Amino acid sequence: MLCPACHHEKSQVLDSRSSGGGIRRRRQCQDCGARFTTHERVERKVVLVVKKDGSRESFHLDKVRAGLQLALRKRPVSALSIETGAQAVEAAVLAQPGGEVEADFIGRAVMQELSKLDPVAYVRFASVYMDVDSPQEFIDLIKDLAHDRGAE
Repeated sequence: MLCPACHHEKSQVLDSRSSGGGIRRRRQCQDCGARFTTHERVERKVVLVVKKDGSRESFHLDKVRAGLQLALRKRPVSALSIETGAQAVEAAVLAQPGGEVEADFIGRAVMQELSKLDPVAYVRFASVYMDVDSPQEFIDLIKDLAHDRGAE
């Protein structure tokens, strides 16, 4: 750690405290005696989402959370359950090797969480995600859900 006053490389840590998702350290330069503060935080893995058109963008948990909330709108599911589902999707994404994940993987992970949380929300999301456009496709979607839930 370079001293901001004299750029000496060695400093002594005087105090360490937890601070807003990281650690705040108070330091003193071993050369000039100047005191300064540093902040440490865990660097999150950057995951790129590969979209259908081949473009890439950073993964955003807020988008997953918004998708879950929209599908679960006016359904009897707690905010804690929604957050737990969003975090499960995030964990699945972060577990993928290579730092990139297909958008389809995320959509399917969201559907998996919705199938656990609420069958109506699952059908809402899946019907849009899978581009259902006929009554028969809705029936097939519901049959698949019923079959999957019966297997549990």
